[in-house]
Amino acid sequence: MLVSAAEMLKKAKAGHYAVGQFNINNLEWTKAVLLTAQENNSPVILGVSEGAGKYMGGYKTVVGMVNGMMEELNITVPVALHLDHGSYDHCYKCIEAGFSSIMFDGSHYPIEENIEKTKELVKVCAEKGLSLEAEVGSIGGEEDGVIGMGECADPKECKAIADLGIDFLAAGIGNIHGKYPENWAGLSFETLDAIQQLTGEMPLVLHGGTGIPTDMIKKAIDLGVSKINVNTECQLSFAVATRKYIEEGKDQQGKGYDPRKLLAPGFEAIKETVKEKMEIFGSIGKA
Repeated sequence: MLVSAAEMLKKAKAGHYAVGQFNINNLEWTKAVLLTAQENNSPVILGVSEGAGKYMGGYKTVVGMVNGMMEELNITVPVALHLDHGSYDHCYKCIEAGFSSIMFDGSHYPIEENIEKTKELVKVCAEKGLSLEAEVGSIGGEEDGVIGMGECADPKECKAIADLGIDFLAAGIGNIHGKYPENWAGLSFETLDAIQQLTGEMPLVLHGGTGIPTDMIKKAIDLGVSKINVNTECQLSFAVATRKYIEEGKDQQGKGYDPRKLLAPGFEAIKETVKEKMEIFGSIGKA
């Protein structure tokens, strides 16, 4: 049974830990994340970007796969299925398809328009019992073809959006998607602290969790971050394990070309990465 992410993140904020959002890209990803959450008794958020949703055959396909898998694998920990960086139109598509949580990314609109559209989605999500994430100040790096530099959000704008009745807020604090460049300045804890002071109980979201040093992650959690998004790191570990299998010629031994065998090392690598993250975030045993 999918749940909204509101409750798990309120608990995380109060308990000074964070819940990981692990983006899913296909069946292997979904199964790896769900099993790891269950084995470690951790709540989890499955993130789906618009690009990944399209790749997997559409949002209804994703909902069907996740619901079916949770039932068949007896997943009892809290799981939210969350649209990541949703455009206004795609938010409605995911609400219709059966997602339990939505992110509306209105960060590229002027703040007034971001407020208007967020306000409307707050109403719709509240009626349906879905959780809603909003964004202020764009997150840098490449996200579905859009490249940004990692701005810092204006704390006053964050408060304006937080006050609309959303459940959690993504605010740019110098973080970026993908691999961090050599000259990255690090997270702006001053910005994070200022946002937290104004938004109070609101759980904050850290996008671009890949490659942020552990001490920075822990400090961010201390300052009110309760949801951390991870995608690139799982992709990298999957790719490394798959490359190793093929370079060792294992796909040419017996039935090593069978996708169930070919993708198994990558699947295990995702599980390991997810578990490592859950340990750092402090969500193990918190389901």
